[in-house]
Amino acid sequence: MQTIRPATREGTPVPKRILILGIGNVLWADEGFGVRCVEEMADSHALPENVQLLDGGTQGLYLLPFLENVDALLVFDAIDYGLPPGTMKLVRNDEVPAFMGAKKMSLHQTGFQDVIATAALTGCRPPEMALIGCQPVELEDYGGGLRPLVAARIPEALAMARVILAEWGVAVGPGRTESNLLADPSIRRDAYEAGRPSEDEACRTGDARFFPGVA
Repeated sequence: MQTIRPATREGTPVPKRILILGIGNVLWADEGFGVRCVEEMADSHALPENVQLLDGGTQGLYLLPFLENVDALLVFDAIDYGLPPGTMKLVRNDEVPAFMGAKKMSLHQTGFQDVIATAALTGCRPPEMALIGCQPVELEDYGGGLRPLVAARIPEALAMARVILAEWGVAVGPGRTESNLLADPSIRRDAYEAGRPSEDEACRTGDARFFPGVA
């Protein structure tokens, strides 16, 4: 699915085609930071038609078609920068693939680094890129949600995104943005957290029947 440039009158600048992408796995605690950011942006910001929101999950090279023919890419993700947990960091342009590949926390980062490299080889890498990353607190909690420290950084991440979008000529106001490229409502953050059983009720790290030492 491609973003189409809106028609403009002669002499009027054509708005940049922008993709806002959240990547990560919401089933692994703070790994879901990027996805939760795009969900919150959809719920609280009114974006113009030239801006597309996408929950990229862990799709890897399947995301390549979404990068084609966009002028700018903004990514939210949990990134191991080697900084204190909850630290936010912004990197841009040629730094983005380097940070996506350094200290990989999961296969989705390797996959997205490949996406950027393939886009560059085919001549369709977005001319402008920005990565808003948060240092995670916890990843080894299968079925867990965002830790409070990381969840509290979502408003800061969105504020950073608004600054970048303003630089790219996008006016952002309060409201909602409808997108059919976000996760099913059943696994959005509020529904997921409300329906998730406690640690006493459900094993978070695998199937307890197969743990060493279990009779």
